[in-house]
Amino acid sequence: MKIQNDHVVEINYTLKTDGGETIDTSDTGGPLTYLHGKQNIIPGLENALTGKGLNDKISVRVEPKEAYGEREDSLIQMIDKSQFPNFDEMTVGQQLQVQTESGHPLIVTVIEKAEEGLTLDGNHPLAGINLNFDVEVISIREATTEEIAHGHVHGKGGHEH
Repeated sequence: MKIQNDHVVEINYTLKTDGGETIDTSDTGGPLTYLHGKQNIIPGLENALTGKGLNDKISVRVEPKEAYGEREDSLIQMIDKSQFPNFDEMTVGQQLQVQTESGHPLIVTVIEKAEEGLTLDGNHPLAGINLNFDVEVISIREATTEEIAHGHVHGKGGHEH
């Protein structure tokens, strides 16, 4: 069986920067299971896995445009401390969910704390960098009708967790 849309795929992976620093690995959290073709993983990795088979191993470098996009300076903003009732407890590196002007939720990271307020970065933490994956395909199966309808995997037994 080869990986194609509407298949549930389980992979072991290691993700590194161009400099060789490990960003994430399935060694710590276990294999990643996703529904292929439903944008459950970044496009560059999904494209590289299309057509691969059980036990295949690949190494792929995914550029920002096929991952989390380029960094956008417009997503970095200083917000007055009066907007944060718990300003004193807030720390650099903390992530918050805010609403954009159009009402959409956005996860931001506090990148600077000053007396007057917080500087927030709405870029994904991996935006603007190349992602280097070493991947091994450890299982492939056809998705259930329910998984396809919902757009995500419902666990090994086909039940939602």
